[in-house]
Amino acid sequence: MKIKQANINDITTIQAIAGRTFPLTYKDIITPEQNDYMMDMMYSTDSLRKQMTEEHHTYLICEIDGKPVGYVSVQPLPDSEKDKTEKDMDVYDLQKIYVLPEYQGHHVGRFLFENAVDWVRRNHPSPCRLELHVNRYNKAIHFYERMGLHELRQGDYDIGNGFYMNDYIMGMDLK
Repeated sequence: MKIKQANINDITTIQAIAGRTFPLTYKDIITPEQNDYMMDMMYSTDSLRKQMTEEHHTYLICEIDGKPVGYVSVQPLPDSEKDKTEKDMDVYDLQKIYVLPEYQGHHVGRFLFENAVDWVRRNHPSPCRLELHVNRYNKAIHFYERMGLHELRQGDYDIGNGFYMNDYIMGMDLK
């Protein structure tokens, strides 16, 4: 497995992986209408370009034998988005982590997660927190617990168009 930091030239690669993984991940959790809305909101070319160029998202792509098989996205959380208990700490948000279905169970997710943690440590050497939002009905919760994250709080977030994200916010402190 090899890791590569993505740039705007990799947007179509991210979209291709998202197009195969996101709908499968959420097919029993959200409606097809919400899936379509979220795919456009998070994975349109304009959205991904803005994430990379304005919102400080860093995407890391995992390749096996030169084939992209998954990605992770990390973003420093702006103060305006921090929970009131976090105002005095630096927080990085693990925004997205998806692996093609045929590579799930082959440690690609662990590889991506560990590389995301390493990236945060390299770019923020002092203590900070890594957090992620995960749908309360997503079976990936167990994966994140195995990676060392624990539930910090819960939230219901209006994402527009009458749709909500019903999440656990999980986290771990990085030293």
